[in-house]
Amino acid sequence: MPVRPDAPSGAPCWVDLFTTDPDRAVEFYGALFGWVADPPSEEFGGYVNFRKDGALIAGMMRNDGSAGQPDAWTTYLSVPDAKATTEAAAAAGGQVYLEPIQVGDLGTMGLVGDPGGAAIGIWQPGAHRGYGLSGEPGTPYWHELHTRDYAAVLDFYRAVFGWETRDVGDAAVGFHYTQMVVDGQEYAGVMDATAFLPEGMPSTWSLYVGVADADATIAQATGLGATVVQAAEDTPYGRLATITDPTGAVVKLATPVA
Repeated sequence: MPVRPDAPSGAPCWVDLFTTDPDRAVEFYGALFGWVADPPSEEFGGYVNFRKDGALIAGMMRNDGSAGQPDAWTTYLSVPDAKATTEAAAAAGGQVYLEPIQVGDLGTMGLVGDPGGAAIGIWQPGAHRGYGLSGEPGTPYWHELHTRDYAAVLDFYRAVFGWETRDVGDAAVGFHYTQMVVDGQEYAGVMDATAFLPEGMPSTWSLYVGVADADATIAQATGLGATVVQAAEDTPYGRLATITDPTGAVVKLATPVA
């Protein structure tokens, strides 16, 4: 697999899992995607890194219930200055969930909310440059925000993270979709989900993991304790599906168009 270059500023660079059962998560993601867990880091509160073929892929931290949040995946965007980004997020109508924290020599992390209420992590890289593989089976494939506040949210990401965007939707059929691009390369997407987000479900970022065969992966995942949220279906962007892991964290699957 080719080594992934550093993510450009404003693009997704890391993902981590907040889970009530780290041991089961290690078993589940190891079996499903071939991820290998490093020993928990005592220095950083038991944080665990997953690797694939030796490269960093994702992280994991224990959800002890004190935050009052469900198990979930978080996407992080690369930023040159976490403090300045946090201040810009607040000024642009977002919320600050976690002020920037220096993580040794690895980098600086924070967590903000966009105007639609979706949480997005920020990561100012130090020694830790983010995930080292992408676009291959068992690696991050795509990052996507479903939101009810489409126009305001796009303005937010352009202002705070310097996004350049490209509209790929079809207004004639009510499909509103925008991609974050750098030098013509797509890195993330934002979908207007007003018409289909269930009442009470918040706007949220989702992680897609690449798989060789979405249907076979679903069958394996359910045998490991996953639940199918959306069965695999063909789209212009590949064969896509949505599952929850054994403790309820949502993860999406993507088999690229052949």
